[in-house]
Amino acid sequence: MAEKEAIALKEWSVVINALSKGEQILLMRKGGIAEETKDFKVLEPAFYLFPTYLHQKKELLKEKYQSSVDEEIANWDQNSKDIPIRYYAEVVKEIEIETIEQLNKLMPYHIWTENFAEGKLHWKKEKPLHVLMVRVYEIMQAHSIKFKDEYNGCKSWVSIDPPDGNVQLKPVLTDLEFINKQKEIESVLENF
Repeated sequence: MAEKEAIALKEWSVVINALSKGEQILLMRKGGIAEETKDFKVLEPAFYLFPTYLHQKKELLKEKYQSSVDEEIANWDQNSKDIPIRYYAEVVKEIEIETIEQLNKLMPYHIWTENFAEGKLHWKKEKPLHVLMVRVYEIMQAHSIKFKDEYNGCKSWVSIDPPDGNVQLKPVLTDLEFINKQKEIESVLENF
C-alpha cells in the first residue's frame, strides 16, 4: 500500500539535474525564510526532490553550468499544474560548515559559484551551513504531482502525494562511483 503523504525537498531544477547526472552529490542549506524555526533541519533521512524554477540565477552557477538554467526553463511548462517528481535522495552524511576554509575545500564538488556558497555561509552567521551528502536515485515510473498553494514560499520541505504502488529506484551513480566521490569529499574535510 502506498504512503498517503511523503516529504520532498525543494531545490533548483538545475541542481537536481546536476545531481541526476552524478555531477555533484552535495546540497547546501541554511533554512528557508518561511521555515517555522528559520533554521534548516533534515526532517527525513530520505526524500523526493521537488524541482523549482523561479529563483534560479545563472550568475550564481559556475560558468560551465550557466546554460543549464536556460535549458531547464525552456523545458518547464509554466502553464502546467503538474510538477514532475523524478528523483529521490538519501542523506548519507550531514556536514556542518562553519568556516570559509571548509567551504573552499568543497568548491570542486558542486556547481555553485564561490559568491553563492559564501553568501549561504555568511547568511545568519551564528548558524552553520548544512551540507548534505546525498545518494540520488531515479524514479523508474513517471510520477507528477498537482501544484498546491502550500508549495509556494521560501521553505525547504513540502508534503507531497507519493507515487502509487511499489516505487522502483535506480541509483544515478554505481555503488563504486558514489563511494569514491564520498571518500574524496570526506578526505578534503578530514582536517577540520
